[in-house]
Amino acid sequence: HRDILQDYSHEFQKTRTNITALREREDLLGSVHRDINAYKNSSGLNRRTDLYLKENEHIRNSDRLIDDQISVAIATKENMQSQKKMLGGITQRMNSLANRFPVINNLIQKINLRKRRDTIILASVIATCTILLMLYAFH
Repeated sequence: HRDILQDYSHEFQKTRTNITALREREDLLGSVHRDINAYKNSSGLNRRTDLYLKENEHIRNSDRLIDDQISVAIATKENMQSQKKMLGGITQRMNSLANRFPVINNLIQKINLRKRRDTIILASVIATCTILLMLYAFH
């Protein structure tokens, strides 16, 4: 009986050692698989989060650029309004001078007449050149 008990005990120890080794191997491989799966999930989540952060940064940059453009447009509008007021004041002074001195009024009218004539001549030259260029291009 002792021999049988010793054989069974020896067999039991061997089986227990094999099972322990298999469990340790499974724990090791299982932890590696869990680590790989966790990395894949976290890298996907990190990638998605990174994309959202980049998109948010692009939106913030676009918003900042739009604010800059709006401020430039407002500054331009204010500048144009001040120029309009200044030119209106100059026009009023010129009209008051023209009303005080009829000779200056006559001179201003002649200047305006020549300016219109020069504009008409220049427009006709440009139109003629454009027509000639188009005829040359289509022939």
